[in-house]
Amino acid sequence: MKTINDYVEETGEIGYVKRVVNVIVHAHGLPSVRPGEIVIFENGDLGKVMSLGTEIVEIMILSKKSIKVGEKVARTGNSIEIPVGRQLLGQVIDPFGTPLDNNTIMKRPKISRPIEVLPSGIITRRTIKKQLDTGVGVVDLMVPIGRGQRQLVLGDRKTGKTNFLLQTIVSASRAGNICIYAAIGKKKIDIKKVQEYFINNNVMGNVVITASSPQDSPGVIFNTPYSAMTIAEYFRDQGLDTLVILDDLSTHAKFHRELSLLANKFPGRNSYPGDMFYVHAKLLERAGNFAVNDKEVAITCMPVVESSEGDIAGHIQTNAMGMTDGHIYFDSNLFSEGRRPAINPFLSVTRVGKQTQSSSKRSINRELLSFLTLYEKLRNFSHFGAELTESVRVTLQSGEKILGIFDQDPNIIIPSNIQTIFLTLIWSGNVKETDMKKLNRYRERLAALYTDNRSYREYVDKIVFSAKSFNDLLSIVQANLRQLFPSFQ
Repeated sequence: MKTINDYVEETGEIGYVKRVVNVIVHAHGLPSVRPGEIVIFENGDLGKVMSLGTEIVEIMILSKKSIKVGEKVARTGNSIEIPVGRQLLGQVIDPFGTPLDNNTIMKRPKISRPIEVLPSGIITRRTIKKQLDTGVGVVDLMVPIGRGQRQLVLGDRKTGKTNFLLQTIVSASRAGNICIYAAIGKKKIDIKKVQEYFINNNVMGNVVITASSPQDSPGVIFNTPYSAMTIAEYFRDQGLDTLVILDDLSTHAKFHRELSLLANKFPGRNSYPGDMFYVHAKLLERAGNFAVNDKEVAITCMPVVESSEGDIAGHIQTNAMGMTDGHIYFDSNLFSEGRRPAINPFLSVTRVGKQTQSSSKRSINRELLSFLTLYEKLRNFSHFGAELTESVRVTLQSGEKILGIFDQDPNIIIPSNIQTIFLTLIWSGNVKETDMKKLNRYRERLAALYTDNRSYREYVDKIVFSAKSFNDLLSIVQANLRQLFPSFQ
């Protein structure tokens, strides 16, 4: 890095710190500075220009060190950039590309990109046609996600959101996607646990973790999701589908609110500044399905937003809903009932995911939603102690089995087509077993067979894709029970 004197000689401009408010610095001078530009202080620390006044430049400090009144400050002429390249794969880095793992020696990429850019226009975008398999049955069958979709993950703290996201990353990585996990203001121990999870599942080579902790300055935390999206755009331009997890935007919004209040910006709803929607929208708009060199390449984005006591009508929650293509809601009541994952399919929405499904899977989606709606009504009715008919009793038993196969260990990934044929096995009444643990262990064996045995995988895929409807699939599965479900007991 050049010294402040080098930059003064280049630009011919110098400023002086007039006022310091926590991480916000007011300086005078620098007549040609522009918003978003990086400036350098006399002590070598960097700052980012937030806004310009008639005589004052408002600067956000990008370190925890203190800046003193009267210090010199100079322009650099550059915006914040992050080095991008394949060297980042398998690394845990900060928003500026510096490795956070002290035991890792990384060859620094030669290419750098600015972390804040204009989203690609509509001419470069294409219709979302392919499904992203999360490996979680209730999502893949009932709330499908398309490659290039922006799908919000919403729910209270400690309801299993992160477990679901880690499962999704493992599933997407095994399918050939590059995965970027942005840990925004997370504890260092939590970041380490995420890294170990990826290492244990042998996918760390396809993952980049961009992380910031509460000990970092608000400026560093604020830039974390933008760095993650810039890395994703690099791999998109290399022709690789990418999945970006932003965990979470509630924390990001809180730090933006802190910065805005320190800068005396007028607070709006819930004390968040008026540009809160813009801050997140310009980030999420960078995801989508794009045309790159005569090929369609997707950046799928899954931002996370935290709710409080199940309230999904707050400012940040409704903001995020308005700028995404649907949401997956983690219900704290279902979590307390023991459902894992605690996803409420009735309060979850996917606006473009269903168009990526085959006709048979869309038919399954409709049948499941209709059946589970009936099941919930009958279950509530049965709580009154009413005498149940045989048909009601059968419906309740079937509903319990279907919800049972939606229960899934956080460490287990079930391919979408295995989920599909296993559901037909339950739906058709071929299974008399009532112990769901045994059934789910058998499903896991099928998933392992599907993953390891190519001929079995091709056979299952052919059957699922050849079916025109759910009824058609039920007939085909019934005719091929022994081949599809070997050694079932």
